[in-house]
Amino acid sequence: MTVETSELTGDYVLDPAHTRIGFVARHAMVTKVRGAFHQFEGTAHLDGETPANSSGQIVIKTASIDTGVEQRDQHLRTNDFLDAPSFPDITFRTTKVEQKSDTDYRVTGDLTVKDTTKPVTIDFEYTGNAVDPYGNLRVGLEGTATISRKEFGVTWNAALEGGGVLVGDKVVLEFDISAIKQS
Repeated sequence: MTVETSELTGDYVLDPAHTRIGFVARHAMVTKVRGAFHQFEGTAHLDGETPANSSGQIVIKTASIDTGVEQRDQHLRTNDFLDAPSFPDITFRTTKVEQKSDTDYRVTGDLTVKDTTKPVTIDFEYTGNAVDPYGNLRVGLEGTATISRKEFGVTWNAALEGGGVLVGDKVVLEFDISAIKQS
């Protein structure tokens, strides 16, 4: 069962068991490395009638980074990259929500990585809503944004013998969100 847009208005929490916050970065200029963060919390207020009045925030635990290769993950947690001991959280807080179509939204907010805050715009697609077997109203959103890691103070790299660098500057952030409406 789905509900009408006007019934979506309310406060939501991200369901970590059904939400993925991931990324893709270029490696050695020839392939992509994919990863995700496994520990995070997020809340949102959705306004079904006036989406511009919606807002949200996500707090990601930096140390939960996982690319499937423990040695690489350990390096990503060091000061060369995310410096998880000094900066345990990556945060995103919305500053503007724009409805582009019935299912497309542009969400702008402040992304903070390593104590550097920059505005980032994420293009989201509303993928629908459903009442789960436990009576919870869920909404789904999928979004991506491309950032420059150097703009957030993540500058480590190594030159390749044939030219180029080991780690690309552009990082694609991926959000596959399942959020549960709160009573």
